[in-house]
Amino acid sequence: MNPSQPEHLYPQFERMLSRQERETRLGQRSHVFWLYGLSGSGKSTLAVALEKSLFAQGRIVQVLDGDNIRTGLNSNLGFSDEDRTENIRRIAHVAKLYAQSGLIVITSFITPREDLRQLAREIIGPEDFSGVYVKASFEACAARDPKGLYAKVKAGQVKQFTGKDSGFEEPAAPELLIDTERESIEQSLEHLLAYATPKIVR
Repeated sequence: MNPSQPEHLYPQFERMLSRQERETRLGQRSHVFWLYGLSGSGKSTLAVALEKSLFAQGRIVQVLDGDNIRTGLNSNLGFSDEDRTENIRRIAHVAKLYAQSGLIVITSFITPREDLRQLAREIIGPEDFSGVYVKASFEACAARDPKGLYAKVKAGQVKQFTGKDSGFEEPAAPELLIDTERESIEQSLEHLLAYATPKIVR
């Protein structure tokens, strides 16, 4: 038993419907595609595009987006190292629950450090986890600035901003790298679909 877990808790799983039963009913294999990269790199745009493409194929998909989670489930967290870790820990458990329910999960989180990506992988399980690095330079993201964040950073209105005040660790060997500076959203989606499809087809 986990020493940090109260002794009176008894998780129930074996009496519930199995993941295999759910996947069979849905006609798909569940999997978590964890999109990460700088703010403005195109993570959310790609996540939504992938969701719509898979949904059009009859797949059941759930997108977990950083901003949505930050304003709901994790609204009590800031951007310190400790809070970033807790943010990823919580959402990884949510993604795992969706995957166990037979759903295809697409997440969109900056996930700036390698230890955070490893934490998500360990919680979800390496066989169910695919890290997708959505790459774009700080300069390119600042030029796009879809949320106006970079302008606020320049004006000193945002602190602990990833890529400026807080570092971003590029992955040494990402499972999939999508460079949104070098290709269009259509090309990026095509690459992502080609990578994702074999993992979700029964």
